[in-house]
Amino acid sequence: ECPLCLLPQPPEAFPTLASCTHRSCWACLEQYLRLAVSESRVPVSCPHCPAALQPTDVHRLLPEPALRDKYEEFLLRRLLVADPGTRWCPAPDCSYAVFAHGCAECPRLTCGREGCGTEFCYHCRQPWHPDGPCASVPPAPSLATPTAQLAQPEELAHGEALAQAEAEDIKVCPRCSAFIMKINDGSCNRMNCTVCGCLFCWLCLREISDVHFLSPSGCTFWGKRPWSRTRRILWQLGMVLGAPMVISLAAGVAVPVITIGIPIYMGRKVLAGGPGSRRSSLSGCQQCLSVTSSVLLSLFVSPIITALTVGVGVPLMLTYVYGTVVLSLCR
Repeated sequence: ECPLCLLPQPPEAFPTLASCTHRSCWACLEQYLRLAVSESRVPVSCPHCPAALQPTDVHRLLPEPALRDKYEEFLLRRLLVADPGTRWCPAPDCSYAVFAHGCAECPRLTCGREGCGTEFCYHCRQPWHPDGPCASVPPAPSLATPTAQLAQPEELAHGEALAQAEAEDIKVCPRCSAFIMKINDGSCNRMNCTVCGCLFCWLCLREISDVHFLSPSGCTFWGKRPWSRTRRILWQLGMVLGAPMVISLAAGVAVPVITIGIPIYMGRKVLAGGPGSRRSSLSGCQQCLSVTSSVLLSLFVSPIITALTVGVGVPLMLTYVYGTVVLSLCR
């Protein structure tokens, strides 16, 4: 039975995939790939897991040559967009890629597409401007309507408010400048661009690592905007001044909890047994001996675990507070 259409199929109707072991019928995979490529969701993942399908499997499953060519084009575009030295021609209906590695000092680029020849700037990616510096990129024209200039003042103010709200919901990827939409409702600010795979912060629009939201930058994992400078400084001062007391309190609670909790947990675990245990075949004396030995062994091991936890955790927290936080506070 195919897990997608839930219809019984013969064994030969389930093609083998090189990326994973999941199986779906040929018709379902073909329809899935057709929709994915039409919506430019390339690379295409398996319909059952995040594993990306191999290009050989995609070519084998896609019947239309036009879809196969579009799939190859989308793959190439994704690779080019992720390349920091590639620039795209700004001419309308061109979208030709220009390899511009090492062109920062000589920023005048020329589109190599036959019949185009548009000259544009390497830095601002706008048409070539020999008589002036790079201009800032204007807001997306799609966020405002052409009829806004003909509206009344009240309607114009309302339209500007709507455009501002939409502008807060639409931002550009810091790596490939692709437009990304997110409802600014305070949900997760960790964004992943589907075009180039860039992981960035929705609040500050910077490429991030896994510890970005733990750093004292003001960006929060959830929230509509970063903390203000005053709130960030007060929080950092509170961390610096209150760190010794908080760390001492945490260590004072963790030491007895770990030291006493592990023997109690192991004793209850051995006493209760588990699936496949032989507790029912043991006599009362053997059960008591088993529980006692596990508790005594835990009493010997728990101080070592406690010492490692406190000995590693406390220096790490102190290093973070009086290293990263203090340096950020001094800037």
